Amino acid sequence: MNPGYISLFESGEVSRRANALYKILKKCTLCPHQCRIDRIKGKEGKCRSGILPIVSSYSPHFGEESCLVGRGGSGTIFFTNCNLACIYCQNYEISHLGAGKEISYGELANMMLILQSRGCHNIYCVSPSHMVYPIVRALEIAIPRGLKLPLVYNSGGYDAVETIELLSDIFDIYMPDLKYMDSRASGELSGAPDYPAMAMAALQKMYHQVGDLHFDKTGMAVRGLLVRHLVLPNNLAGTDRVLAFLAALSPDTYVNIMDQYHPEFHAKQCFDLRRRITLDEFDEAVGWAQKYGLTRIDTFRQPRREY
Repeated sequence: MNPGYISLFESGEVSRRANALYKILKKCTLCPHQCRIDRIKGKEGKCRSGILPIVSSYSPHFGEESCLVGRGGSGTIFFTNCNLACIYCQNYEISHLGAGKEISYGELANMMLILQSRGCHNIYCVSPSHMVYPIVRALEIAIPRGLKLPLVYNSGGYDAVETIELLSDIFDIYMPDLKYMDSRASGELSGAPDYPAMAMAALQKMYHQVGDLHFDKTGMAVRGLLVRHLVLPNNLAGTDRVLAFLAALSPDTYVNIMDQYHPEFHAKQCFDLRRRITLDEFDEAVGWAQKYGLTRIDTFRQPRREY
């Protein structure tokens, strides 16, 4: 199965989508923050990013879900900055402190092609919500040079439906977080009180485009929706409601329930975030997934350590 972006490129649609995204940047509404600043002229919005890609690192990555990693790894590109402000972010050097380098669209295209040449199974874009324009511009360069890997959209889930519409058949795999079903928590912990409503709408649009996760003969994911949810202490995120929503979206939604929360960055400003979750809390989350009828449950456990 060829990625959808190949036929879009052949019809000229990739360039049309890039042009549409460029117009939005002039008064940016790419994400639900709706900053409406001119990103072509500056970097004053919530994402602190302009028109060029800003990349922290790129390499084959083996710490993701097995259906993305395989033998060759996932071709991961970490984009700098983020459109969320999570006080417990475990990659805060990149998302909050801006570790990374501004590069050209051609350099971004080269990164994609290098990862493909190294045997990666996909191009895995981390924090792409504010970087969709440079990603699509880079595709204009990379596709005629032979790029043919599935493109993965690994976002925090705080995405605008209108932007997701412009990404139809450009990204083959949507891999958003669904962080919260509690608007008070999302406001206090991530600076986005409207997160639940915006994320639910975005995930519904993603699912409408790509459906449930599909695999090739080797077991590698090639198209569909894969959702991550990080369990927080004291059910701050509303995990039960997160899983109920995903089951209603589709009982075959591939959901990764993650156990990896630990206090990072400014997490200790919130009393409830000063500890890791207990094993009982994690088991309760998995039990909710089963109760609501989810049939494709992955779990991500890390060795426990004290903080």
